[in-house]
Amino acid sequence: MRHKYKGRKLGTDWSHTKAMKRSLVQQLFLNDRIKTIEARAKEIRPDVDKIITWAKKGDLHSRRLAIAALGNDKELVREIFEKVQQGMFEGRPGGYTRIMKLGPRKGDGAPMVIMELVTENCVPKAERKAAASKTAAKKKATPKKATKKAEEDIKAEEKTAEEHHESVIDEVKESVEAAEENFAAEVQEEGEKQLAEEEAEAKKDEAKEEAKAAKKAEEVREEEFKAEEAKAEEAKAEGLKAEAEEKAK
Repeated sequence: MRHKYKGRKLGTDWSHTKAMKRSLVQQLFLNDRIKTIEARAKEIRPDVDKIITWAKKGDLHSRRLAIAALGNDKELVREIFEKVQQGMFEGRPGGYTRIMKLGPRKGDGAPMVIMELVTENCVPKAERKAAASKTAAKKKATPKKATKKAEEDIKAEEKTAEEHHESVIDEVKESVEAAEENFAAEVQEEGEKQLAEEEAEAKKDEAKEEAKAAKKAEEVREEEFKAEEAKAEEAKAEGLKAEAEEKAK
């Protein structure tokens, strides 16, 4: 039997469930909104309410309880207590969270929700009733049929609004057309500029290739000239050698 293990199982063991709930509560207070499964959101709602109630008390014991509940995150507890002391959740006796359904999750079909902190000012029930009764009395006091002059004024206002709307549309169209023309001109100018740059680069490349070819031809000529000089020197040396041999004989 599950003695002292109250709450939903959430598909995990007790220690994992406890850690997961603590992590979700921390993320909710850090971001003011989380996206999770509906069962997990409903399970952590009492923990969130307790922490906010402790923050409203604001004494040392409540602060220590909140620190223990949030896993010794003292900085987060300090931030929560400061927000509550500055007026957050003021006048709200409960209902500090809101759950909005998103539908089933793709894959396993788990119902997904968005859970967020309710930070709007709380209006007491008596004030809401008084405002509702006042609005109802005003509706009853207002005549159902408008006068002819009022209808004409309404029609004139509608006509003026339509004319203004049409003029705004015309201005928008003109500005769009002008922008398109400017864009086309800029594109054409940019294309011409780019084409000129490409032609200049091509001419530079051609000049470089021609210079390389000329340099290579000059090197070939120098090599041929050196080879001819070497042959002439060899021939001269052979002639001198032959003369020396003849003289020796």
